Formats: sequence, structure tokens, C-alpha cells
Amino acid sequence: MVFLNGITNLTNWLGNVIMPTVAGLFFALAIIRYAKGFSHSYITWAGFLCLMVSGLFRGLEHFAGQAAWNNGDVVWITLRTLVDWLCNVFMPVYAVIQIVAGILAYGGVGHRVFSGMPWARHFAAAGMALMLSGLLRLAEWFVARGTGGIS
Repeated sequence: MVFLNGITNLTNWLGNVIMPTVAGLFFALAIIRYAKGFSHSYITWAGFLCLMVSGLFRGLEHFAGQAAWNNGDVVWITLRTLVDWLCNVFMPVYAVIQIVAGILAYGGVGHRVFSGMPWARHFAAAGMALMLSGLLRLAEWFVARGTGGIS
């Protein structure tokens, strides 16, 4: 029996079994509090956070699966893959969402719900998200060009 295997199994059990179970308990408690007329939002958020722990754990397992378990660079490969996914997949989608929100705000949609909503902030956030994605793509291009050495 190896201590590291025990810690790995304990973490796996807590993240994939216990946290979703606790989330279900939080959601049941939130429904009961809602039915009685009490505040339930913080308990609902606690349930979502428990599910998020499980989801983040599963995501990190996927990103860590890019290399063998005994590879010394598994943490670096995991972080590199996570940053690559965030910047090249999530940020362009987020930019599109911000552009749509900026167009709606510029057109006056939601001005009664969100008073003083500046439309320029949405366009700036979209530009920054696309700029981050583009800078990462440029860095990837330079790294790919530089692997052959200086010619």
C-alpha cells in the first residue's frame, strides 16, 4: 500500500462521490426553505459550488490525462492545456457574448432593468478577450517556429 495511492483515491472519492451527494442535500434543503418562505439563495449557491468542485476535478483529470502519471511535467502539461483551452475556446465565445450584450445595450434593450449600463464596456471586454486569444495564438506560432532552432 502506497500513501500516494491512498491520497489519490481519497481525493477521487471526495470529489466525485461526496461533493455531488452534498450538492443534492443542499438543493433539497433549499427547496424546503423556499417552500417555507425563508431565504434559500445562499443554500442553492452552496449546492452549485459543490457541483463545481466535482466538475473542476473532472476537468483537471481530463487535462492531466494528456501525459503519463509518472511524467515529471504532468503539472506543466496540465496547466498549459488548461490555458490553451481557456484562451482559444472560451475567450472567443465570451467575446461573442459580450458583443451581443453590447449591441443590446447600445440599442437600449434592458435599460429599465440595468440602469446606466455602459455599452462600451461590453465592446472593450470583447476586444480584450479576442486580444488575449490572439496573443496566445501568436506565442504558439513563435514557439512552433522556434523549435527548429535559429536558421
